[in-house]
Amino acid sequence: MLTDSWRKSSRSYNNGDCVEARRHAATVEMRDSKDRGGPVLGFPQDRWQEFLDGVQLGEFDRT
Repeated sequence: MLTDSWRKSSRSYNNGDCVEARRHAATVEMRDSKDRGGPVLGFPQDRWQEFLDGVQLGEFDRT
């Protein structure tokens, strides 16, 4: 579950090649963990949930 604090995946390695995410107002924001001062992408929470649902259903699996 995302909060207003940046969170990196528990499955990421310590090499820093990952993204971080947080909830901010009515959006979910993502940034590159190697460039914390860099750009941030924001997604409406309903669209973010649709993306997560698609991941769980395998919509983005490579075959």
